[in-house]
Amino acid sequence: MAGIFARVSSLLLKEATAKSVLSLQCLRVVRPICTSSGLRSLTRYDETAVSTDWQKKLTPEQYVVTREKGTEVPFSGIYLNHNEVGMYHCVCCDTPLFSSESKYDSETGWPSFCEAHGTWERDESHANILRRPDNSLGSTGTEVICKHCDAHLGHVFEDGPDPTGQRFCINSVALSFKARTK
Repeated sequence: MAGIFARVSSLLLKEATAKSVLSLQCLRVVRPICTSSGLRSLTRYDETAVSTDWQKKLTPEQYVVTREKGTEVPFSGIYLNHNEVGMYHCVCCDTPLFSSESKYDSETGWPSFCEAHGTWERDESHANILRRPDNSLGSTGTEVICKHCDAHLGHVFEDGPDPTGQRFCINSVALSFKARTK
């Protein structure tokens, strides 16, 4: 009887070990999530797995701003003094980002918005933007990126108008505009 118990225990142990090894091997299938040199994305897999060739899809200026975190020259953007009613979308993936109703003139040289589309009070969980800490401006700031494609859009500052107190300074080349149909 003890011999049978030993054999059954041995078989169960081998099966359990095989299952745990298989599950560990399944867990090892980890995809690196990189967006650019050394920065890890919270939303995207490795760009080599993404089929979009951004350099072919975008103009050189759009590529530098959205994929390499560049900034357009102040007071040069096509949407700086744009007052048409509609929605501003991500130039890379066409996701709606900002409503014209939240746009205002901050006199800073870039189109400015007081809140992202989909924001409810201060809750941005339904908005199509993400905030990311950024130290590239010489001081600690907050970068704004597209939630769907990780495109760099601009920065947000806490010196905007009431009621939000926020100023989203967004590069015009990172946006496309769709007028509201009547």
